[in-house]
Amino acid sequence: MEKTIYDKELGTILLRTSPRATRYTLKISKGTITATMPLGGNEARMLAFIRENKEKLRAALDKHPARPLLNEETEMQTATFRLHIFCTDRDNFYMKLDDGVLHIACPNQTDFTDKCVQELLKGLLEKALRHEAHRLLPSRLFNLATQHGFTCTGIKIFNSKSHWGSCTPRRSINLSLSLMLLPWHLVDYVLLHELCHTVEMNHSDRFWSLMDKVTDGKSQALRRELKGYHML
Repeated sequence: MEKTIYDKELGTILLRTSPRATRYTLKISKGTITATMPLGGNEARMLAFIRENKEKLRAALDKHPARPLLNEETEMQTATFRLHIFCTDRDNFYMKLDDGVLHIACPNQTDFTDKCVQELLKGLLEKALRHEAHRLLPSRLFNLATQHGFTCTGIKIFNSKSHWGSCTPRRSINLSLSLMLLPWHLVDYVLLHELCHTVEMNHSDRFWSLMDKVTDGKSQALRRELKGYHML
């Protein structure tokens, strides 16, 4: 079962059942609450659980608000391009990355509140970010590795929604294409973070000491700054 309800204080709530769920849980992502219950769960009990946690949910929503719609008023500057969405006299959507600007043309009368339109625009933006990530991140990572004496065995680009990057036990590094939404000094912070994991596969004091060494003592300040950014 999966359905959407609306609460005047909490906004959109997705009610769903999951065969893997063993209890009633609440999760917030991009301004939407997902309420999950086990198969055979009681919807009335789920709604009561939401009411019991309303204050906590409101506080969490303040920290994780819904993303604004992508439309003609969107202002976005990524590491390598500025986003320009506009409507024009055409029958389809069109994207072109030119001279530091990602132009996305939309048909006149496009309904930017339509979920399918938002997914399409997000997909076009993701395609451009993936292109830029593959073009620039590998060489940047290997240059930093050489500069600081790290050994990296490989790099992969993913569309991770939960981690800016990760490092495998084999010293291969995975990076999210969302890194291209960051300013370059924070991109480098994430790359150095994962390179440090090729030496320390944890977040021990030794790890943070190494991070301070390669960031001129700015690791904690950069870490706090990164928390102000969100993935695609």
